Amino acid sequence: MEDIYTQKSRWKILLGVAGLIIVLITLFYSNYLANKLKENEKNNVELFAETLKSTFRGSVEIEKDLTLNLAILERINNIPVILENDAGILMGENFADSTIHDQDFLNQELEEIKENGYEPIKGPPGYANMIYYKNSPLYNRIKYFPIVTVLLLGVFILFAYYLFNASRISEQNRVWAGMAKETAHQLGTPISAIMAWIEHLKEILGDDPDKQEIITELTKDVNRLDLVADRFSKIGSAPKLVSIDLYAQLEECKHYMEKRASKKIVFDFDKGSGKNVMINEHLFNWVIENLIRNALDAMGAKGKISTIVYEENNYFCLDLTDTGKGISPSKFKTIFQPGYSTKTRGWGLGLSLAKRIIENYHSGKIYVKNSTPNQETTFTIKLPKAT
Repeated sequence: MEDIYTQKSRWKILLGVAGLIIVLITLFYSNYLANKLKENEKNNVELFAETLKSTFRGSVEIEKDLTLNLAILERINNIPVILENDAGILMGENFADSTIHDQDFLNQELEEIKENGYEPIKGPPGYANMIYYKNSPLYNRIKYFPIVTVLLLGVFILFAYYLFNASRISEQNRVWAGMAKETAHQLGTPISAIMAWIEHLKEILGDDPDKQEIITELTKDVNRLDLVADRFSKIGSAPKLVSIDLYAQLEECKHYMEKRASKKIVFDFDKGSGKNVMINEHLFNWVIENLIRNALDAMGAKGKISTIVYEENNYFCLDLTDTGKGISPSKFKTIFQPGYSTKTRGWGLGLSLAKRIIENYHSGKIYVKNSTPNQETTFTIKLPKAT
């Protein structure tokens, strides 16, 4: 199961790199086209300047030159130009019709052209000493097109990811709930049958103390199975939350798990009272027992499990620490994903269910607070204070 999430992370990195390469290629090619257009527009303005010069040299073919001038001007009808002589701005072309005679507007445009570093082209002496220009709106559209495209594509991808992720989570929740309820239903029949057989055994075995002790232990185990089935049946339904003292509930979990752990495991649970939280007793016990069971697996036959309860804003917090083999920081979030497990047995569902129980049903938080390899690991659970 661990390899699945490692492969998933690699795919994310590869897709991210591929996306970045596509964006860079798009930006490079669009910039290439924009520079080519910019160069072409400059050549057109230079040709226009040469045409003006030839017109004002006193050529005998004035009419022909003027026709050529007008043809060139028509060719650059999308390139804004401003002609300037010693007296100031002579004229502006290829701006909005309402602005080509507006001196204030043309002065402002001229200042902007100079500030943006456009180099002027010399015009015919005695008419227009300098011809200033800036690139056409088409150039700007091509220049900024890839940026706009990437932004729109990014917004679309984020929106699509949000929709698909929400749909996937909703589908997972339905699968989890359906599987849990079906499990509880399937357990119900054999549990009822075993209970009936236990009652039958009580009658036929009589009052023999040794035999009655066996029946008592069998009854406890069947009751435990019934509790497990009840926990599964609550998945997917809104559980009833009641105000319970956190210390007392932890002590109950400790009492149950301590008897089923090695004698070399030390349970050092925080003592106190008065820290009430809104919980469902059965589901909360499931979470704590799961954390303790994982801690026992991580420690082997020897170690220490301890808890600290404290207050943080509107939460009562529980830190549960074990002296096991630890968790890699890169796995702090992965361990809560369905199917993730470092053990050869099990389905890797315990911590995933624990997260759902704490966050979805109790409006709390559960996460790995810290972990040091071969020293200790601390899980933190935050639960809203009871009101």
